Amino acid sequence: MPTPPHAPTRTEQHDPRYATLDGWPAAAVLDALLESQMSGVAAVRGALPALDRVVAEALPRLRRGGRLAYAGAGTSGRIAFQDGAELAPTFDWPEDRTVFLMAGGPAALVRAVEGAEDDRAAAEQAVAVERLGGNDVLLALAASGTTPFTRAAVAAAKERGCLAVGISCNPDAPLLHEADIGVLAETGPEAVAGSTRLKAGTAQKVILNLLSTTLMVGLGRVHQGLMVDMRATNAKLRERAGRMLRTLTGADAEAAARALAATGDRVKPAVLVLDGATAAEADALLATHHGSLRAALKERRGG
Repeated sequence: MPTPPHAPTRTEQHDPRYATLDGWPAAAVLDALLESQMSGVAAVRGALPALDRVVAEALPRLRRGGRLAYAGAGTSGRIAFQDGAELAPTFDWPEDRTVFLMAGGPAALVRAVEGAEDDRAAAEQAVAVERLGGNDVLLALAASGTTPFTRAAVAAAKERGCLAVGISCNPDAPLLHEADIGVLAETGPEAVAGSTRLKAGTAQKVILNLLSTTLMVGLGRVHQGLMVDMRATNAKLRERAGRMLRTLTGADAEAAARALAATGDRVKPAVLVLDGATAAEADALLATHHGSLRAALKERRGG
């Protein structure tokens, strides 16, 4: 007998409010889609307690040198890749401490790879190749929470002692129960049924924005609301580094430029140099305090 079809998940259901969407004027379609996007953002608020738990359990692992890994298929995988790829330039998070498990491999970032999301063996192999372990954190995304690749990645990562976080927009998602921590943003049906690149995708991106940024704050890579670990790799960013340094210390442009030159255009040690430390002392202080400029300044000033 043929296998009966599965009932659609909440994210795949048809919403009758949009049954005549294709007959609406463009202005009405745009308004409806915007309202839907805003509801996707609002759905994330219910996930904040779970995200707080993720941060609490992830930070000690990352402080011990663990890696941040992302897993997903299709839209969810591409959203995950976007978040992870931005960590290096924004927070100087090492590229070798960011892992991507994308169904279908790198090629799937730019075009669909048929059948990749069903390949459990590929997910298991990817986890093994990357040697995910006890200090690592896996963020696994699937809007429906049923994707075989993503669920297999979670199961394999947990077996190796990795903290596995499942992120979904479906309250009945198996992924939420199979992960160590389940993060739910219940977004419901889409304006275009099943097109989870819409509000479900927005909710997933918001979750990753909140989570990865809060982790970087906890790792000392933000100070007074400034991205003080930013890589100053071009003229625009070097000017931004100078502005940050002047904002944080009150130094004039010339003194700020000298401090940045002495520290390889790195803002955090440059702040300490302007506070009277040598470049070597600044690096040692930051290493002692796990990269926290606030703690390093406090020690230096005897606080």
